[in-house]
Amino acid sequence: MDLAFDLGWLETTMLVSVRLLAFLVVSPPFHVTAFPGTVKVALSLGIALAVGPAAAARSELVQGAMLVSGTGEIVGALVVEAFVGLALGFLVRLVFAAVQTAGGLIDLFGGFEVAAAFDPTSGTNGAQFSRFYSMAALALLFASDGHQLLIAGIVRSFDALPLAGGMDLAVLADLMTGGVADMMLAALQIAGPLIAVLFLTDVGLGLLTRVAPALNAFALGFPLKILVTLSLGSIAFLGLPAMISGLTDRATGLVGGGAW
Repeated sequence: MDLAFDLGWLETTMLVSVRLLAFLVVSPPFHVTAFPGTVKVALSLGIALAVGPAAAARSELVQGAMLVSGTGEIVGALVVEAFVGLALGFLVRLVFAAVQTAGGLIDLFGGFEVAAAFDPTSGTNGAQFSRFYSMAALALLFASDGHQLLIAGIVRSFDALPLAGGMDLAVLADLMTGGVADMMLAALQIAGPLIAVLFLTDVGLGLLTRVAPALNAFALGFPLKILVTLSLGSIAFLGLPAMISGLTDRATGLVGGGAW
């Protein structure tokens, strides 16, 4: 009995799954250590089996034919797909880094930075508000089905970036440069009101010290700023859901090929 094995289908599935897996390893909310690696592999393979034929058609691959031939070319194509997935995942992570940066700014101006500790969820060091904002962003992503939008965006990336086609490094550099500026702007939009209040608190303490040096107002600076941060922290937090929605749309547009 003869068994026919479609090598073209196998190669397409491998290339698609490698790009998806590289994306899931880097991109929020799948990058957290609490998300098992076996689940990432299974998810990438499952999506690859579903979108593989469409991705092959977009790459003008003839049914049953191989996209590349030879061991060296296949390995090179896998490396290219891994790079594309990592680059797209990094762009998404750069977009959502605005939330953690906003929390870090609040920690810095509010005096919580002295209590910074290692965050096992994100794998970075951060104080209370930085970790709180990161966990809140992950929860909002899952609650608003933002993770499904990101998966849909990486699936649409095969339209703009066909299999084994690579990407324009100049465009990638422009997107990363603009992404850093957008990240800082978004962080200031999230934490801006509270930072302004904390700055006015410092100004008030400075004026009080000039008027009544004997009060030693700076000795009360840390507890007062912590009280103000905890009391008014809800102002910055209330704008987080709307900001997460905007960041999700931005990230989906990036991985979906809107900028390529």
